Amino acid sequence: MLEDKNPQKTSLAELGEFGLINHITQYFTVKNATTKYAVGDDAAVISNQDETLVTTDLLIEGVHFDLSYMPLKHLGYKAVMVNLSDVYAMNGKATQITVSIAVSNRFPLEAIEELYAGIQLACDTYQVDLVGGDTTSSTKGMLISVTAIGTAKAEDIVYRHGAKVTDLIVVTGDLGAAYLGLQVLEREKQVFAVDPKNQPDLDNYTYLIERQLKPEVRKDVVGWLKELDVKPTAMIDISDGLSSEIMHICSQSKVGCKIYEEKLPLDPQVISACEEFELDSTMVALSGGEDYELLFTVPIADFEKMKGNPNFSIIGHITEENQGLNLVTRASQEIELKAQGWNPMKEEV
Repeated sequence: MLEDKNPQKTSLAELGEFGLINHITQYFTVKNATTKYAVGDDAAVISNQDETLVTTDLLIEGVHFDLSYMPLKHLGYKAVMVNLSDVYAMNGKATQITVSIAVSNRFPLEAIEELYAGIQLACDTYQVDLVGGDTTSSTKGMLISVTAIGTAKAEDIVYRHGAKVTDLIVVTGDLGAAYLGLQVLEREKQVFAVDPKNQPDLDNYTYLIERQLKPEVRKDVVGWLKELDVKPTAMIDISDGLSSEIMHICSQSKVGCKIYEEKLPLDPQVISACEEFELDSTMVALSGGEDYELLFTVPIADFEKMKGNPNFSIIGHITEENQGLNLVTRASQEIELKAQGWNPMKEEV
C-alpha cells in the first residue's frame, strides 16, 4: 500500500482556542496530591504545605530551536526539561507546569499534537501535572513558554549565594555533549541544503544528539544528596555553560574559585567529536551549555562522602574573592575563567 504523501492536516481555526485546549489536554492525568484542580477553570488550584518554587522560560523558534532538525515531540519534552532543571537546582521537587504557546498558521493541529505528546511524556516521566497555560496565534513561527512549580522544605532549599571558602566544587554527569550535538546537527543541515538526497550517518554521534534534542534533567541528584546526608551550600543548573554558571555562584557568594582542567568530566564521544571538529574539549566543557547537569558546592568536611562516587566529579574548590576565578590547566598554569557560553541577550552580528 502506498503511503499517503499528503496526510490530512487540520487547521487550528477549525477547533478554536477552547476546542484546541480541550483536545490537547484530554490525556493528561493528575499525579500530585498538591494539585487540587488542574486544567478547565480560570485558574488552577494548588495546595502546598512547604515553600513554593516557581521558574519560567521562553523558547522562540529561530533563537532557541530549529525545527529543521528538532522534532516537535522532542521540542515539547525539552521545553519541560529546561524548567524542571531549575527546580531541581534549588534542591526541590517539581510538581506542576503550565504551558503557553503561540503558533503561526503554518502549524496544523497534528503538529500541536506532536508537541504536546512530548510535553505529556515529560510529565509522565518526571511525575508533574499540567495545570494550565494559554494558546494564541503568532505572526512568526512558534513560541513556547513553560512555567514550572515545585516545593521544598525551607531548610532544604539551596540558593546560589551560599558558597564558602574551601568548599568543594562538584558537577554531575559529563559536560559538552549537548553543544557538540548541536554542531553535528548544524553541519548536517548545511550538507542537506547542498544535497537533499544525502542521508547522514549519525551512528557515531548518538549520545551527543540525544543530549541536544532530548536532554534529561537531574531529579535523581536531590535524592542522592539526601541519602548521603549532604546539603550543598550553593547550586545551579548548567544551561549556559559551566564557566558562566560558576561565575553566577561566585558573584552572588562573593568568593573566587579554582577549576581544574584535568577534573572536567568528558564522555568519549565528546573527546572524539572535538578532535573531528578541531575544537578544544576544555573550552567545550566550560562554555558549551545545555548540559542541564547540576553544579554545586559542598563543605570540604563532606569530601569523604563525595569522593569516588560515580555520579559526581569534584572539579575544584572555592577561594577568597580577591583570588579571582581561575582555571588550573594540566600544565599547572592558572588562566582567568571567562563567560563564553550562551548569552540570551546577545545582539545579532
